[in-house]
Amino acid sequence: MIGCGVVRMNVQSLVWRKEPKAWREIEAEMPIINEYLNWRIFMVRFLVCFAAVLFAWMPNASAAEFTLSSNDITSGEFMAKNQEFNGFGCSGEDQSPHLAWSNAPEGTKSFAVTVYDPDAPTGSGWWHWQLVNIPANIAELASGAGDAGGGKAPVGSVHVANDYGGKSFGGACPPQGHGVHRYRFTVHALSVEALDLPENASGALAGYMINANALATSTLEALYQRD
Repeated sequence: MIGCGVVRMNVQSLVWRKEPKAWREIEAEMPIINEYLNWRIFMVRFLVCFAAVLFAWMPNASAAEFTLSSNDITSGEFMAKNQEFNGFGCSGEDQSPHLAWSNAPEGTKSFAVTVYDPDAPTGSGWWHWQLVNIPANIAELASGAGDAGGGKAPVGSVHVANDYGGKSFGGACPPQGHGVHRYRFTVHALSVEALDLPENASGALAGYMINANALATSTLEALYQRD
């Protein structure tokens, strides 16, 4: 293995002393040749050492990224009527979309899924869904997992009341003419098996506890609008 020290090279040992006159001519050039070769060796060793240090400090490029995906919604695109709320003047199916995630970080003990609209005209956005205490062996939620009945939610998971007041998924229902709203579907990998939340925890408190225990997050931002 190439070391990081400078090794001086004596070119004289490489020269075959065949003829005194020829040797004297070569010997006259020897300091220049030695200096050139030693400089080349130094540069090679410096670059090898620099690359080794750089590689040691770089994040592991092969580590897979924690990723959220869906069969029902697409980042940057408008959601279907299925994901619209049923109430408040909206007439959708109020169905939570399919969600799946992969490559959770080491140490993950549970997951939480949240849906938040930062564009709601409330001054504090709008929590559409907070499902916490999802077991660590779960990596997918079926369409409709946010239903109020809870039949499709993973065993052990808990719904936090959304800003409509229900412990379920509450679909999109932006005010008519208010423009495009963003809906941030986020999966959070948590370092605890269960969040210590009171039964009637607010969305803000749940969000605080989720963020306080998050190891990693992945977000898919879908859109919705009512003209």
